[in-house]
Amino acid sequence: MEQQASPAVASPFTTTLGGPVPQSLEAFRATAHAAGFDEVLERQWAPNAELGTHTHDFDVDAVLVLGEMWLTCLGGTAHLRAGDRFTLARQVPHGERYGAEGAALWVARRNPRA
Repeated sequence: MEQQASPAVASPFTTTLGGPVPQSLEAFRATAHAAGFDEVLERQWAPNAELGTHTHDFDVDAVLVLGEMWLTCLGGTAHLRAGDRFTLARQVPHGERYGAEGAALWVARRNPRA
């Protein structure tokens, strides 16, 4: 299966629902690096974990690989399930809530250059 490059973060917040999960974290890492993201990691969240409104100092391109989450941003809330993807520009306030089974995400970060 051909992998698409991770999108550049052109708008403050986007979601893509129902897409395929990349074949592996390594494949996700390769496409993210090709798209200019400099850090890729897997994040695991406990059941019912909640993060209040916060920001990050980096752009994000992430795919939910297990479980579900609710991402609140720009006055709305997106319900995401495995295979769904989101992008978030740096310094955009958002909140996160994870489902009863917890969740796993593959996250690409684009840190600002000094």
